[in-house]
Amino acid sequence: MSCEGCVTNLTNALKAVDGVTSVEAEVGKAVVHHEDACSGRMESAITDAGFTIGMPEFNWGDKSIWKQSAHNTKWCLIGCSIGDFGTIAAFQFIPYLDSLGWAPMMIMGLAMINGILTSIALETLILLNQMGGFKEAFKVAIGMSLISMIGMEAAMNATDLFLTGGAMLTWWVVPPMLLAGFITPWPYNYWRLKKYGKACH
Repeated sequence: MSCEGCVTNLTNALKAVDGVTSVEAEVGKAVVHHEDACSGRMESAITDAGFTIGMPEFNWGDKSIWKQSAHNTKWCLIGCSIGDFGTIAAFQFIPYLDSLGWAPMMIMGLAMINGILTSIALETLILLNQMGGFKEAFKVAIGMSLISMIGMEAAMNATDLFLTGGAMLTWWVVPPMLLAGFITPWPYNYWRLKKYGKACH
């Protein structure tokens, strides 16, 4: 279980089993109190709700996990791109910022920080309805994969530096930056989702 929605779904499924008196569930685990409830019925309720029992053997061939991790990576990329591209564009097109004389690496460092912050902000907005409040949504968003976001940001900015020689946005550099930013963390996001059931977004 990787979110509060999963906790609710599993809790409701287990409470519907005859003999179950209470369920104490949170992200990652559940404790079931019961009076003579059949373990087979509880296992069926768990699997019917879309969960697995035990840790499945890891492999790289699960198409549904590739699809879900691609969807998660896409949302991370959207959030990161807003802050990253906005920062680079500001230094490129606002005369005052351009006159500060920042080195490309300094601009890219700031772009990476802003990209991570906007990704967290976007994820918080997406989770508001699911989590039932800002505090919980922010807590989940801040706990998303920092490794994924750093890898994504590093790939995007390295591509920009390699293709343009500096922190610069042109019409032809944006697609390769987005592609590099998507492909770089995608296998890691698959692994994290498949092995631990944790999504980056």
